[in-house]
Amino acid sequence: MNVRSHVGINVADPYEHLGRGYAAHRRPDPRIARAVAQALGDARTVVNIGAGAGSYEPPGATVLAVEPSWTMLAQRQVGAAPAVRASAESLPLSDRSADAAMAVLTVHHWPDPGAGIAEMVRVSRRQVVLTWDPGWLASSFWLITDYLPEIARNEAGLACVETVVAEFRRRRRRVEVVPVPIPADCTDGVLGAYWRRPYAYLDAAVRQAMSGLALLSADVVEPALQRLREDLDSGAWHTRHADLLHLPELDLGYRLVVAAPV
Repeated sequence: MNVRSHVGINVADPYEHLGRGYAAHRRPDPRIARAVAQALGDARTVVNIGAGAGSYEPPGATVLAVEPSWTMLAQRQVGAAPAVRASAESLPLSDRSADAAMAVLTVHHWPDPGAGIAEMVRVSRRQVVLTWDPGWLASSFWLITDYLPEIARNEAGLACVETVVAEFRRRRRRVEVVPVPIPADCTDGVLGAYWRRPYAYLDAAVRQAMSGLALLSADVVEPALQRLREDLDSGAWHTRHADLLHLPELDLGYRLVVAAPV
């Protein structure tokens, strides 16, 4: 990939607060990794935009990570793909310099998602975005429906699957949307990861690695979690959600958006 000279960005780092513990609690899940790899297809050169700690970067490809946050860059493992500090809206790459561009649970944090999607299309032939459907998540996930509807209100305006699909179609891309069920023992601590392991949400370190929870005030979160704790202790949660206890995976609205030339 031809990396152009680039002036480092100079903005506040939201992940100084949101990104703590990503390397420990947001470990790639092998089943999600297979879905991402399948979406990337035979791409040999991949740019990972909003790369964070490096989750789901394909091991068999030449990868360049693009990440604006020093907090996240510091959590990349020794031996990880090379990384540059830059924003999605201004990628330091030449046109069509990569076979594929990927963005994993990051577009909703971009200041200008449309500009970031345009840059993905500019620098690559194929684009893969892991995002989610906020409406689906809000209606199907007990943490939101039973305890924290504030998550749904906060996320209603985020640039998620609907925005991503629309932006790719604006740029005359053929788009496929692929469901990504969350395994019951998911190792990637996304918001819905612990749908069958509810005690995990009582752990402050686990919550800190989920922006959907980390962005809520303690005045909102603590009373909700106290209700969850009481329901777990009394058995009420297990009674109410007995239908979940033997499921191997659950569709909570996470989606891969795969875009290619028409």
